[in-house]
This record gives sequence, C-alpha cells and structure tokens, in this order.
Amino acid sequence: MNTATTTRIETLGLNEGFLSRRNWLDWLFAALVLAGGAIAFSRYGVYMDVYERGILFAAMPAAIWLGWFWRPLRILMMVAAALALLAIWSYQEGGQGSLARADQVFWLKYFLSSQSAILWMSLLMFMSTAFYWFGLVGPSQSGTMELIGSRIAWVAVTLALTGTLVRWYESYLIGPDVGHIPISNLYEVFVLFSWLTTTFYLYYEAQYKTRAMGAFVMLVVSAAVGFLLWYTVVRGAQEIQPLVPALKSWWMKLHVPANFIGYGSFSLSAMIAFAYLIKRQASETHWYRLTPIWLFGMALCFLPVAFRERGVGEAGGSYWIGYALVAALITGGILLGRKRIAERLPSAEVLDDVMYKSIAIGFAFFTVATILGALWAADAWGGYWSWDPKETWALIVWLNYAAWLHMRLMKGLRGTVAAWWALSGLAVTTFAFLGVNMFLSGLHSYGSL
Repeated sequence: MNTATTTRIETLGLNEGFLSRRNWLDWLFAALVLAGGAIAFSRYGVYMDVYERGILFAAMPAAIWLGWFWRPLRILMMVAAALALLAIWSYQEGGQGSLARADQVFWLKYFLSSQSAILWMSLLMFMSTAFYWFGLVGPSQSGTMELIGSRIAWVAVTLALTGTLVRWYESYLIGPDVGHIPISNLYEVFVLFSWLTTTFYLYYEAQYKTRAMGAFVMLVVSAAVGFLLWYTVVRGAQEIQPLVPALKSWWMKLHVPANFIGYGSFSLSAMIAFAYLIKRQASETHWYRLTPIWLFGMALCFLPVAFRERGVGEAGGSYWIGYALVAALITGGILLGRKRIAERLPSAEVLDDVMYKSIAIGFAFFTVATILGALWAADAWGGYWSWDPKETWALIVWLNYAAWLHMRLMKGLRGTVAAWWALSGLAVTTFAFLGVNMFLSGLHSYGSL
C-alpha cells in the first residue's frame, strides 16, 4: 500500500487499528442498526422502489460508521430510536393506530408526539443558549453553566430527532398516500436545521475541548427556533400536509438533508467568525471599529421589519416587536461585555480552524446537494437547470464559499478578512434559505411563506 493511500485511509478513520479499537458496545450498536434495517426492509420493503431500498441499505453502514467515528452519536441514535419506538407503540396500542391517541396517552400528549417533542426542543434550545451565555459573561469561570448548556443542547437534539421520526410515522397514520419523510416544508426543515447545526457544534465542542463557542452558535439556532414557533402559532405549520407532486420523489430524501448540512455548517461558521471578530476587536473603544457587533445587531433587528414589510408579520406583530427588543438587548450585552467575552473565548487560531472546517464540510455537502438537485430537476421538470430564483441563489452561495476556500487554500487567507467574508456569507445563505421564499417566486414556490 503506497503512502498516499495510507494517508487517505487514516484521514477517513479507517487505519489498520480502526476495527481492533472497537469494543463490545460498538459491535452491539452495529448489530442493532443492522437488525433495525432488516426489520424495516422486511416490513416495508414491498412499498419501496429500487432507489429507496438503495438508500436504506446505504444508510445502515453510514449510521454504523458515524456511531463508531464519534461515539456520542451512537447514544443519540439509540435513545432517539427507543423513544420513537415507544411513541409508535403507544399509537398502535389497542388496535389500529390513530392520531387521536396523541391526546389520550400521557407521554404522547406531553412528551413524545411529534409536536410535543419539537416544542420541548424549542424550549431547551432557548435554555441552552441562555446557559451558554451565563457561563460566558458571568462572574464564575468554573465552566458549570456552559456544561449545563451543553447537556441541555444534547437533550434538545435528542427530542428534535425523536419528534422528526415520530412525525414521519404520524404522516402515515393520516394515510399511506400522505406519508413522507418530514423534510418537505419550512416547518420541517427548520427543525432539521436546528438539530443538525447544534449537533455539528457539539462535535467541535468535544474536539476542541471548549464550550465558549456555544454562546454564539446557539444564537443562530435560537433565531431559527424563534421563527419556527412563530410559524407554528400564526400559520399552523405543524399540521402534516400531503406532498405536492414535485416533492413525491426519492430524490428529496437525499437532496434536502445534504442541503441543510450545508446551510447549518455555513451558519455555524458565520457565528464562529463573529466570535473571532469580537476576539480581535474587543479592546477597541471607537464605535466605528466595532462594526461586527453593530452590523449583527442591525441584521437581527431588520429581520422583523422585513417580515412586516412583506405582510408576513401582520399576524403576531407583537411577537416580532419582542424579537427585535431581544435582539437589541443581546447586541447591547455583547457591546458592554465584549472584553470579558474575548478573554473567555478560545484562541483566535482555534476559532479560525473551526471556521475553516465548517465551511469545508458545508461546501462539500452543498456541492453534493446542488448536483442532486439538478438531477432531481431533470427527473421532475425535464431540465437540469432553469435559472429558477432558488437555483440561482444556490449557485451564488456555492460560488461564494468556493471563492472563500480557494483563497484559503491557494492564497493562505486567514484572520479578519476571512472572518468578515464568512460572516457576510450568513446574509447570502439566509437569503437563499429564507429570503427567496419571502421575496421571489418560481418552481420552488411550494416553500413560500
């Protein structure tokens, strides 16, 4: 085996000692995944086409590798699966499954129905954010608050994943023609975005052994959860709806998750870039040199204005006023406590490295998602590319981060310029994710607000 091949294998975590380092829990986890996949195939394989069967068989070794690569994921998957199975059993208990049991069974009503689990996720995401910030700006440096924030984030991710799995089952209780994987509308993808982004952050937290970054990353997650709650209360978005014809495709099961791994990683990198700029400019006293904080606050406060201008905020207007006030308080707190925050953040080198790795991973998945989207478009509409607004802005996002990575790898881009670029990328990503749905229309209008 040549040196290049050996290096590649070690990079993937498959060096010669990879299997020898597995303990009995790893092999038990692998057996459970394979058993679960086999049961799913035996019960539902007849309803799957050849592509869906391929996805199922590919998902099993992928899940095993993820659980072996980072063992906390093993626990996450097992607990979420156990809770989801408990919920499914509760729906089926006593005969034919019915959604009416969600209001009759205690743990379904208050914890394990999809809507209950997702509401708990929302509350816990807010709580996690608060504890991370208490730990970052509070007088104690013991790390207890950040540890609590981290543990709460893990519980929130578990409930989000459980809620997603249960919602998948609930859609089939409505009707076999209604059932679908819950990644088809803004409500469902905001849940996906929230737990994916949080999980990626928790990985970096473990790898770099610092929890100080959580205060910043969880801000963007809490913003997403805030939108999710408004969307639930005002638009009744939690109701499961049949798929529109264009979404009745197995391509959706691949394209959407890959897309939102990209969106989540890009958003994470932007928040790390924001932390990096505060780290670098905390000692500045002139207001015009604190532009990262000012611009961040203005962007947060502008979002409710954009919603109201488009009529989206007509209902629940007081909610968006409260949102703007919270954004202003957060901005003011960061301005006043920037020196303490900078002292407790990890080194600029660590922040820069996390920013780079997040963009690299996000770019890889976003590239795959774009290719899959083109193939899906050819299958659904007869052409790979139509310059639809969503497609155009996806290309803009791709070009932005391709240029960032090119400058990083070829020209050694580092420091403040790289951070500013990554932070501004959040605006581009947000518009591609949400702004297109608000302000433009096209073939992707099924995701409009």
